[in-house]
Amino acid sequence: MNSKLSEFLSTVAKKVDDYIFSNIKGQPEELYEASLHIIRSGGKRVRPAILMASGLIFTNNEEDLIPFAASVELIHTFTLIHDDIMDKDEYRRGVKTVHTIWGEPIAITAGDLLFAKAFEIITNDDVRKRIDASRLAWAAHELSKATATVAEGQALDMSFEKRKWVTLNEYLRMVYMKTGALLEASAKIGGIIAGASPENVRLLGEYASKIGIAFQIRDDYLGLYGREEVIGKAVFNDIRRGKKTFFVSLAYQIGDDELKALLDKLLGNQSAPREELEKLAMKMESAGIKKEAEDYMEKLMGEAIEAISSLKNTLNNEYIEILKELAIFIVKREK
Repeated sequence: MNSKLSEFLSTVAKKVDDYIFSNIKGQPEELYEASLHIIRSGGKRVRPAILMASGLIFTNNEEDLIPFAASVELIHTFTLIHDDIMDKDEYRRGVKTVHTIWGEPIAITAGDLLFAKAFEIITNDDVRKRIDASRLAWAAHELSKATATVAEGQALDMSFEKRKWVTLNEYLRMVYMKTGALLEASAKIGGIIAGASPENVRLLGEYASKIGIAFQIRDDYLGLYGREEVIGKAVFNDIRRGKKTFFVSLAYQIGDDELKALLDKLLGNQSAPREELEKLAMKMESAGIKKEAEDYMEKLMGEAIEAISSLKNTLNNEYIEILKELAIFIVKREK
């Protein structure tokens, strides 16, 4: 990772975390402890960083942006808590999940609390005094719209579990909804609060939605071809769990009968032998699917960089460079 990008991510994470821990307090203590558990466990704070960088392209007023950066992180965390319940996951970021420690009722309520707090912190008295009312309403609309889209994407993803396969277009639509939409909103909100023009806000959103889709495809890629000692988890888990990834969708569309038969045998098979899974990964590579994924991520990265290179009337172009570096990092990352 580029040192300037790394430094920026660290700085944003500290400022956003400080804001969250100072403002998200209350009783019962157990509920608030549960709601902040995942945030305390770490994470890169990509969404807040995108929001902050997008805003700082157009303003020097960092203070106005921080509540909104915290807000998108709260929404993201709310979705993670509920996702972990639905997926019955026991660990996230190397620590036990919220429902594993506190039980499902508290975990559901903790997620609900974060959803509410995300909107409370961007509409409190201090924020309303500082931010133009029409800009604040626009930002809140983008956040609520994205949150609804994430929920729709999660439902779509669950519906895929009942199907043998989904088309690549269906997969890409679902990934935009689950991952791209909140990243898109983060970038747009940064621009909105900074006073950017509607066209610049649109370009920021286009940038972030592209890297959001690329981010998920890279996750799928690492789930097949990543190094376990680097990614920190077992490869082939997505296949064993029957997930409809970029690779699975494309394999059913363009793979030969032998590849499809092997996929039928292994997809969703929790006890699938490793050697068979390695054979599947090699067959996908020889069928050109690995290269298709790499090319598609490069295409998305190029389109994202083109979008932010088209911004007009900018103030601080170093933040455009940070967003470019983030796009490159997302496509090239090893974990």
